[in-house]
Amino acid sequence: MLRFNSDYTEGCHPAILKRLTETNMEQTPGYGEDAWCAAAADRIREVCEAPEAAVHFLVGGTQTNMTVISAALRHHQGVITAESGHIHGHETGAPEACGHKCLALKSADGKLTAEQVAAYVDAHYADESFEHMVQPKLVYLSNPTELGTIYQKAELEALSSVCRERGLYLFLDGARLGYGLACRENDLTLPDIARLTDVFYIGGTKVGALFGEAVVITNEKLKEDFRYNIKQRGGMLAKGRLLGIQFLTLFEENRYFEISAHAMRMAEKLKAGLIKMKIPFLIDSPTNQLFPILPDAVLESLKENYTYTCQNRVDGTHRAVRFCTSWATKEEHVDRLLSDIRRLLPAD
Repeated sequence: MLRFNSDYTEGCHPAILKRLTETNMEQTPGYGEDAWCAAAADRIREVCEAPEAAVHFLVGGTQTNMTVISAALRHHQGVITAESGHIHGHETGAPEACGHKCLALKSADGKLTAEQVAAYVDAHYADESFEHMVQPKLVYLSNPTELGTIYQKAELEALSSVCRERGLYLFLDGARLGYGLACRENDLTLPDIARLTDVFYIGGTKVGALFGEAVVITNEKLKEDFRYNIKQRGGMLAKGRLLGIQFLTLFEENRYFEISAHAMRMAEKLKAGLIKMKIPFLIDSPTNQLFPILPDAVLESLKENYTYTCQNRVDGTHRAVRFCTSWATKEEHVDRLLSDIRRLLPAD
């Protein structure tokens, strides 16, 4: 069975496993206060060109989103997100469980615009009953989005400007950030993201680590007592060095960016092959998540040897599905998937 349903089906990059084995019997302080975490944090500050940033390591994406949002917001405040945002549709109401409503805005491509955010916030305060409604205080983005789209530098600059003008925090979920940065259409850098957001995270779980996300906080207000929030939300790993070792290894020798680029080249090959077969797409995603529209009969046959994620039904006989590539995707597996789809498609 070849799995194209997600980008975290394998364990970790061999260099990480090797480092974890080599350091297995080391004795270190717990809870992320070890030399490995300190070195990893320093390296991340360096690549982000953000020497004053606070860097914290958590285990998974939902935990990270919940911890950041609950640390940033007061009880009466909510978070603006696209309807397709991960916190709104795929985290079992985690922000709401912490007391913070998701204020979801419509988006055809998974992205929010500066104009949308400005209009929503301005309308909130223009309503004479605004104190009777949840106050918008934080804007949540993901890059890439749940639909595989990315923000361009000008778009993030505009959103950052709107947030700062209106006193909002800007939070970027980077669970797949490596794949966005390695996309040929991308013009953002880690220093750009550190400069334009108040807090973001660099995903490891989906980009070569066994598990883990690195939170980078640039806003001084959000740095205060953040470790209290990590502990309260169950995110303070006793063996914290396991996170530090992984992120230090990922950011050595340009490894994080190289393995992300591999995933993107595999996605580009898969996309080009599907286009050559004249297969339409639900959305034109430039990253490692692709959403082709295929006949039901083809998809049923593919189930015998492949996994994929059903996105939505397009008509009575076709569904849009998601294929993901990752840092570990093998080119021969992409070739095999394309060959089988070509064989299964009905003749013109």
